[in-house]
Amino acid sequence: MEHGAPINIKINAGVITVSDRSYRGEREDTSGPVIIEMLKSIGVEIIDFRIVPDEKDMIIDAMKTFADNLNVDLIISTGGTGLSPRDVTPEATLDVIDKRTPGIEEAMRAESMKITPYGMLSRAVAGVRGKTLIINLPGSPKAVKETLSIVLPALPHAIEIIRGRI
Repeated sequence: MEHGAPINIKINAGVITVSDRSYRGEREDTSGPVIIEMLKSIGVEIIDFRIVPDEKDMIIDAMKTFADNLNVDLIISTGGTGLSPRDVTPEATLDVIDKRTPGIEEAMRAESMKITPYGMLSRAVAGVRGKTLIINLPGSPKAVKETLSIVLPALPHAIEIIRGRI
């Protein structure tokens, strides 16, 4: 499945699945691999992949490690963006980022609502920490494909801006 044209710049990424059940090994993670496949299909190099539980401190730690120690250009998370009491990915992301990129959030919700009215229930956040773009995606593989396909075309330009080259 083609997800977009290959990119002309080198981008490396970290992927985080946020799921209590996948972390405990009770359910196979199917969303993280979808993200990895879609990113690889446009030439993004995956530096690291982690599964963490719906625990704010562990999400924060994974994001900070990817951004500050591994110096990835992009972090994509999946899961923990809904209304459940355990869904804390947006709060963790807000604690990590220096500034939000609301256009990414708005675009994902707007396109999701064309598919399902439940798209309006997403609390996904996007923003920048240092030189790293961080984007939260929903938890289901179907929603991951739909929302990531919305942002893929803008990723190279966003990364170039963050790097200060544009």
